[in-house]
Amino acid sequence: MSAFSVKFLAPNSFLSPITNISATRLYATPSQTAVPAPAQAPEEITAERLEPRVEKKGGYFVLKEKFRQGINPQEKVKIAAEPMKLFMENGIEDLAKIPFEEIDKSKDTKDDVDVRLKWLGLFHRRKHQYGRFMMRLKLPNGVTTSAQTRYLASVIKQYGEQGCADVTTRQNWQIRGVTLPDVPAILKGLDEVGLTSLQSGMDNVRNPVGNPLAGIDPHEIVDTRPYTNLLSQFITANSRGNPEFTNLPRKWNVCVIGSHDLYEHPHINDLAYMPATKDGRFGFNLLVGGFFSPKRCAEAIPLDAWVPAEDVVPVCGAILEAYRDLGTRGNRQKTRMMWLIDELGVEGFRSEVVKRMPEQALERASTEDLVDPKWERRDYFGVNPQKQEGLSFVGIHIPVGRVQADDMDELARLADEYGSGELRLTVEQNIIIPNVENSKVKALLDEPLLKEKFLPEPPILMKGLVACTGNQFCGQAIIETKARALKVTEEVGRLVSVTRPVRMHWTGCPNTCGQVQVADIGFMGCMTRDENGKVVEGADVYLGGRIGSDSHLGDIYKKAVPCKDLVPLVVDILVDKFGAVPREREEGEE
Repeated sequence: MSAFSVKFLAPNSFLSPITNISATRLYATPSQTAVPAPAQAPEEITAERLEPRVEKKGGYFVLKEKFRQGINPQEKVKIAAEPMKLFMENGIEDLAKIPFEEIDKSKDTKDDVDVRLKWLGLFHRRKHQYGRFMMRLKLPNGVTTSAQTRYLASVIKQYGEQGCADVTTRQNWQIRGVTLPDVPAILKGLDEVGLTSLQSGMDNVRNPVGNPLAGIDPHEIVDTRPYTNLLSQFITANSRGNPEFTNLPRKWNVCVIGSHDLYEHPHINDLAYMPATKDGRFGFNLLVGGFFSPKRCAEAIPLDAWVPAEDVVPVCGAILEAYRDLGTRGNRQKTRMMWLIDELGVEGFRSEVVKRMPEQALERASTEDLVDPKWERRDYFGVNPQKQEGLSFVGIHIPVGRVQADDMDELARLADEYGSGELRLTVEQNIIIPNVENSKVKALLDEPLLKEKFLPEPPILMKGLVACTGNQFCGQAIIETKARALKVTEEVGRLVSVTRPVRMHWTGCPNTCGQVQVADIGFMGCMTRDENGKVVEGADVYLGGRIGSDSHLGDIYKKAVPCKDLVPLVVDILVDKFGAVPREREEGEE
């Protein structure tokens, strides 16, 4: 199969789990991944329904004429011109030379700028930063180097106040302020430091997420880095572009689980690899279909499938091909992969995956899950011992994920001076500095950046704070999120004391990039009216999200709360549901 003709860069010896028995204990508890969730039996699926809706023409997959009725506007843009040609056939070189006022005069070039460039990881901020772009990188497993970090800093530095960077909820960098004429040179610079932004937006596979402590955690089940790297190399054809998977019906998320902590949030991914043994072999059970959208949020469900470690890439390809071939392309709110699974049924979808496996075979799930469901999720902040003797990793808090160019330069310096020139990004928008010699830990902690801005031991309510971009830059966001999240959390922290972290997530709109449904307390931006009837920014408040082996998506607690009224509401929630103590009473007791 041509989809699998990608050069693998990692030897199989790297794909073995650790053999520490205490880290791979099996428990006599029900398997988390082996039994498919009960589902209503779908109507009988006809052979006509199973006809692939796309075909390959000129090296790219296009929607067949017979399936073009009722398609959404984004599909029409893809049909009008192949987005990947901007990269694979150097169309970006010509586009970058056209003045913006000329670009807007033509629908073709306007669609290039507003839609097709997302295949190159470039998002035009037409509403709030006209003529400027956010660029999203691919950073498998969240691992980056000091050289890469310095390069990204050099890019945003030239844009002054317009330039900054964010750590995302998929262990990734996004940089802001980019202008179109600079893009060809930036792409070349990314390639020179081993980075790519390719296939990171729109109907593509997003950044493969893995354990941020991969390879250094004394309790890890398996090092996820080889797998996430192979997946990224496969999906992007080693950063050269892979048209096999660039015309999906919608975006698609993947993660590989490497620890009992489930830092990777498997239940909200389209495909999650859950470590499990079978007949003495190491491999993964598969969860499929997790996603968020404005109209529906769904947790991933078991596919009743297990693959050995060497089949991680082939099964990813088979699942992607089934989704690419059979997914519907009408209402964008109903085109994520779970909708296809609902239509075909788990078994029907599974059979389509089997057809696309190299040997047309897929083993049933294993009952030997390696993730301990009783495990208490660990905090990675501060100084923590690595599995390598004499080394520690230091987790630092990046307030709502926002960094400036000077911050990035300083982080790169710290990684070089105290560590191994490496940084790890987390899905909670924080950063880990690994491989710090124990003799250097104190000096690192005394660095001004870690004492004044990126704290190794942040205030307890700040530890679990996550916020999307908000309407400062994002045209879809309804409210401002990052500054407000910090302000509300600081004010709440002055009023109550809590004894454990409470995860609070903010998202500016129902697209829920801030993943409010997995938070203890979530805030989704909306417009509402205050007590005087004036239209103001507000939030729908969610409660009850859980991560880990007993994951659960939160539910609406109170709708349309004006932002100015959030502090007293959050205080009440923390006291009533999280055991918080008002600080006046706490001080009185002292």
